[in-house]
Amino acid sequence: MKAIVLRTIGGPELLSLEEASDPVPEGGEVVVHLQAAALNHRDVWIRTGKYAGILLPIIPGSDGAGTVSSVGAGVDTSLIGHEVIINPAMQWGPSPRYQGKQFQILGLPQNGTYAEYVKVPAGNIFPKPKWLSFEEAAALPLAGVTAYRATVTRAQVSAGETVVITGIGGGVATFALMIAKQRNARVFVTSGSDAKLDRAAALGANGGVNYHNADWIKELAAKAGHVDVVIDGAGGMVFDSSLDLLSPGGRVAIYGATVGPVHELQVRRIFWKQLTVLGSTMGSPHDFEEMLSLFGKDGLRPAIDSVYPLERAPDAHRRMEEREQFGKIVLAIEQQ
Repeated sequence: MKAIVLRTIGGPELLSLEEASDPVPEGGEVVVHLQAAALNHRDVWIRTGKYAGILLPIIPGSDGAGTVSSVGAGVDTSLIGHEVIINPAMQWGPSPRYQGKQFQILGLPQNGTYAEYVKVPAGNIFPKPKWLSFEEAAALPLAGVTAYRATVTRAQVSAGETVVITGIGGGVATFALMIAKQRNARVFVTSGSDAKLDRAAALGANGGVNYHNADWIKELAAKAGHVDVVIDGAGGMVFDSSLDLLSPGGRVAIYGATVGPVHELQVRRIFWKQLTVLGSTMGSPHDFEEMLSLFGKDGLRPAIDSVYPLERAPDAHRRMEEREQFGKIVLAIEQQ
């Protein structure tokens, strides 16, 4: 099969299109003939050596959609030919409250979806929503389940609440906007790009501010008023500012730290305002199924920034590193 293989840490040009061995399913596994894959910042961090437990060579990629082409022992053969979407959260574990010690994400240490074929446990495939294209379906998994768990399972956003989502334009933030609006919340967003704020408004955001403005916190507080929830993937000073934005009794769900660590945290703001801080990583199988239903029965559609052919994975990575995208960057995989 054709696959993008990373053999050396470094720039996007090191993502090499190669011939690789076709995966063979073992007991309880299926092989999916992929039609599309999607990028996540995790892929860039692996390529640049900023992720734990890197093993090379590796075929990157956590997100994918395609057709079941073969199954291993103990798996229903009637699955062959079914159009599916892959849940990249592997071996979540027994508790819905947190991932277990064996938890992994597809694409490291197991070969991922930047390829014509990938093998996964049979329990990690779900029917593709029929009205989504393969490119749209491939955009859903990692960012969609992360946004769902942070917004619904952890923060429990409800109708009428006011939610602030930081860093709109990224995959998780954009899904969080869509999910919060589907739950009839008021949603305000932040971005370093006025164009992205306009795109967010078209998706239903009630307002937003550019965080390059010196007084963006005051500007956002004036627009949003009472803030019940902040959904944040930035960490650092953005997380610190979230504590100022939140009204007494509010809650913040944090799923990432792209800005970096919080160097100084005035803990009194948390206890004095009775705030709740909620950590969130990926999602359980139940989270994934519930997220997927929003893009099934409720008819939501992912925001796609751009689509590249598989061989142009280096260009797709450059696009992500430029941080100009709004929504998901997708790789279309030509069928042989």
